[in-house]
Amino acid sequence: MAMPEPGMDEGYDYGTRVRVVRSLRNDGTYPGLDRGDLLVRRGAVGVVIGRGTFLQDQVIYSVHFLDVDRVVGCRDRELIPADAPWVPSRFEPRDRVHPRIPLGIRGEVVAPAGTPGEVLQVLRDAPGGVAYHVDFHGRILEVPETALAAPEEEET
Repeated sequence: MAMPEPGMDEGYDYGTRVRVVRSLRNDGTYPGLDRGDLLVRRGAVGVVIGRGTFLQDQVIYSVHFLDVDRVVGCRDRELIPADAPWVPSRFEPRDRVHPRIPLGIRGEVVAPAGTPGEVLQVLRDAPGGVAYHVDFHGRILEVPETALAAPEEEET
């Protein structure tokens, strides 16, 4: 018999407001959406409406995210209390972005403004604010949030 994870008896009660700490995508079990489709973005707040177990040792919370009107199963490690400190970010891993300004290394421009890129990682505790690891055609750069735009944004 598998032993429960430490602290399994602790957790969130019915009606507790929680925040999801990573974006949740359909693993194929959410009806009406394709596998990989975004269910809830990181930082969304929801309300615990149920609690169960998976494989007898993993607590799964049913969380109703009112903004998108979805009930999603979440593991304990994917949740924090809604009132806990949180650093929001504009982009998430897999988001398409482009630099607002030319990006360079040692004076050489390696990603001109408008170059398409893909966010690989969010760096919430970067000095100076949120930054990202972004892949620009095989070259990975650490870019501050202020230097990035979404593809649909007009360049200024």
